[in-house]
Amino acid sequence: MPILITAFSFPVALVLTGLLGALLTRLFLPGLMGMIVEAGFVRPNFRGEVIPLGVGLVFSLAAVGCIVLLYPFLPRQLQFFALAFSLALAAFTCLGLVDDVWGSRSTSGLKGHLSNLLQGKLTTGALKALAGGVLSLFLAAVAGPLAWVPVNALTLALSVNAINLLDLRPGRAGKGFLLGALLLLIAGWGQWPLIFLAVLTGSVVAYLAVDLKARAMMGDTGANALGAALGLTAVWVLPEGIKLAYLGLLLSLHILAEKYSLTSLIARHPLLDRLDRWGSDRQ
Repeated sequence: MPILITAFSFPVALVLTGLLGALLTRLFLPGLMGMIVEAGFVRPNFRGEVIPLGVGLVFSLAAVGCIVLLYPFLPRQLQFFALAFSLALAAFTCLGLVDDVWGSRSTSGLKGHLSNLLQGKLTTGALKALAGGVLSLFLAAVAGPLAWVPVNALTLALSVNAINLLDLRPGRAGKGFLLGALLLLIAGWGQWPLIFLAVLTGSVVAYLAVDLKARAMMGDTGANALGAALGLTAVWVLPEGIKLAYLGLLLSLHILAEKYSLTSLIARHPLLDRLDRWGSDRQ
């Protein structure tokens, strides 16, 4: 009979799963970047250098790979969380990849995509919002309870879009995810579904160097996966009051982003600007 992951202490399990996520990411990343470049799926970075786009696919590959390896060692209740986490990552990654491949930059912002949809024009952004909304409702309904389905669905959907809002400069989305993951680990300490977030945290740490140096773009492919991981984990582990506060912060961020440029706001605050540039080649 296999030794269950819960036989380890909670901190040790977090470290082990995080290391496994980082290891698989380092194994997958060079080959994935080479494959994307060979396929010609590239974009210019801020220096004008052509680099691969959609490299955030590595997050889902590494995380689902880790979950496959861990699955036999999980108690039955955690196996349910593992399957839900894998579904969320795979589905939101696919929606992000659709946007990366076929998306047009002529329309931006949730308001712009929904406005086009009301006029009968379907954009990849609107498709992502609609399909993501349905998926969020499904995952929220599975997580229960019924009375919290609207709150949980909105929390998940807005978490996904929040990381997309940050993904405008090298390393920013990854740093935003790591900050969110740290806060969730603190708020939900001791709850075993956090091991799946630890897997993705290790993956992001292993990937971040290529993003900070502007050698790869995670794209919506990666940003969607990171946001889905944060949102689903928040739904699972946060107490009700803290969950509502988290949802309030998400709503505030989206309202702010519709009215102002987040990049301009960050640039005007020295501490935020320093953190935003930390580790990158931007001057």
